[in-house]
Amino acid sequence: MVSRVLRPLLVLAVSVTLGAAFAGAGTAAAQDPHTAPASVLGLPTPDPDPFYAPPPDLAERAPGDVLNIRQMPPNLYFPGSAVWEVLFRSTDSRGLPIAANTTYLLPPNHQPDGPLASYQHIINSLGHKCKIATELYTSDPFTQIREAPGLNIALARGWAVALPDHLGPRMAYGAAKLGGQITLDGIRAVKKVPELGVTNSQVALGGYSGGGMATAWAAALAPKYAPELDIVGAAHGGTPMNLTTMAEALGVNPHPAFGLAMAAAIGLEREYPDRIHLSSQLNNQGRWLRGLINNGCTNEIMFWGVGKNAAELTDNPNFMDDPDAWKVLEENSLELYPGVPETPIFEWHSPTDVLIPVDAIDRTTARYCEAGTYVKTTLTPSPDHLSAAALGLVPALDWMDARFRGEPLPATC
Repeated sequence: MVSRVLRPLLVLAVSVTLGAAFAGAGTAAAQDPHTAPASVLGLPTPDPDPFYAPPPDLAERAPGDVLNIRQMPPNLYFPGSAVWEVLFRSTDSRGLPIAANTTYLLPPNHQPDGPLASYQHIINSLGHKCKIATELYTSDPFTQIREAPGLNIALARGWAVALPDHLGPRMAYGAAKLGGQITLDGIRAVKKVPELGVTNSQVALGGYSGGGMATAWAAALAPKYAPELDIVGAAHGGTPMNLTTMAEALGVNPHPAFGLAMAAAIGLEREYPDRIHLSSQLNNQGRWLRGLINNGCTNEIMFWGVGKNAAELTDNPNFMDDPDAWKVLEENSLELYPGVPETPIFEWHSPTDVLIPVDAIDRTTARYCEAGTYVKTTLTPSPDHLSAAALGLVPALDWMDARFRGEPLPATC
């Protein structure tokens, strides 16, 4: 029963949090995320697999450089496809080097330099055990790669597929711009490995909700961050385009998804430790909740946070009054980002989706169109966030397929 509500609740994790749990810290000293103790920032327990450890010369590497690579055993989610894990150099939200990873799927019918799709899953979690790379091989029945059926359609068409863990090494849930950078560097990395067969491949991007944020940010950042990539199109759905609007609209009332809201607060503090100071705001109950979910996956986070609200977790009555924290939200809001994608966009959502600000989507896509970017918007015949995800996925894959085949687009939106 819980799994049926997981997909739409990613949005609430950002929105409720931003209006509440962290937006008012302000006096704690800034900490460097590479050196600050986990007790201060709520950093995740390090991944025990030495494969993910960054090399000593990380800072000397360029974004997208391959740091480590290994072939993984066959996987039941994607039968017949070879699976690789690639560690690469990327950049965090403060411009510092990080080691990130992507899982690469190579179907047997892929032709050299054939299509490459980077698909950004919804990874609404805080622990390394919840990464795509880990969940593919776990026996835990509560962790699932829910978008695998759609990805198998892509693999059957002969596309290679990259699945980046776009929350980064600190599992910085809520940091949308970071997800875009990791996505682009993951594409760079797999294109640098000759045996993966995509050195000269065209690329398409896809993702929904939280994965849609990473996808949309990758498309918007690409002209400046990774202009060399041949991205033929980006398909994203249910994408929160303005985090500040969401925070202001949803407020701080108790909610069954508050655990995800708290998780987003923790994730954003991990990524912006010099600007968001959640840890110093927490009272005993807040520290108790953080301890329970600090390495949790979605179901754990949902369970422990159900029905709670931000006011229970802090004794600071002015927790919403920190301008710098709100500025972080603005910096992760695509509506407020001045850059525009140079690749065509397929965007889908329910017109009655109450979990995301639909008007922010309309304003953002209108700005893209005015700037000369082609955008096709599809309104799904569904009332909610969850059903729109399923209804739009196959049309999005078909649209991506048309871009790979070079079908012409209309001259305007």
